[in-house]
Amino acid sequence: MARPKTAWVFSGGGSLGAVQVGMLQALAEAGVQADFLIGASVGALNAAFYAQAPTVEGVARLAGLWRRLRRKDVFPLTLLAGLKALLLRRDHLVEPDALRVIIAAALDVRRIEETRVPLHVVATDAMTGAEVLLSSGAIDVALLASTAIPVVFPPVVVAGRRLIDGGVGSNTPIIGALALGAQRILVLPTGTSCALQEPPRDMAARALQVMSLLSMRQLDRDVQHCTALAEIVIVPPLCPLAVSAFDFSQTVALIERAAAQTRDWLASGGLRRSGPLHVPLAHQDRLHAVH
Repeated sequence: MARPKTAWVFSGGGSLGAVQVGMLQALAEAGVQADFLIGASVGALNAAFYAQAPTVEGVARLAGLWRRLRRKDVFPLTLLAGLKALLLRRDHLVEPDALRVIIAAALDVRRIEETRVPLHVVATDAMTGAEVLLSSGAIDVALLASTAIPVVFPPVVVAGRRLIDGGVGSNTPIIGALALGAQRILVLPTGTSCALQEPPRDMAARALQVMSLLSMRQLDRDVQHCTALAEIVIVPPLCPLAVSAFDFSQTVALIERAAAQTRDWLASGGLRRSGPLHVPLAHQDRLHAVH
């Protein structure tokens, strides 16, 4: 029998994208292969970097890139930037210049269709909220669109459509993978912060945290609804995870923890276990009205 067409689906999640790098290290070492990759937001970045070099050595270069990242390299938010956005009445706080430089330096290909493993980048139509699949064209434009966090970065115009962060429409694009013909889906989630002592304080951090929380609930629902259409396997995310999606100071630890956990998961037959992850609703406490 022919091997089922397998898609790897990469979730968004800001700085927690480092978790996917550890997962990729273990998967590459084990020789696990994909027929195509699809990702949203930071998951699109990781998918693109892996798609051009789907090897142990390629993942090592990706890990090196992540280890050098600092918050200011991705989110150069300052008081001056906020005041400037307010005075000029812009719809975003900063330009994605730093991210554009990172993408250009890390990628050896210039178009999506040039990657070694077929790649699909997910963005969101800012006017309709619809998921938009970008499967050809300039790879840097597609990635900037997929990571255009609303309010933080400006929308990216592609074919006349204003596109924003793919995580808004589908943070874990399982439906997109099915539409592309996937018969088997391996999900690489970033997870969600599940041990923070206090909420993030600034605008971008709060936006990323909310998107991260929503995405894990959405992931569990999507898997339950789609298990009849394809075999869906989820690489376990890290938990407890006391790191916000805006904190790049724990990258090395996240990569190492995720790699070790994924190696153990693979050794225990994880690829043979499919179905919902059943993410616990950790804060589903009953609130009593105060009279």
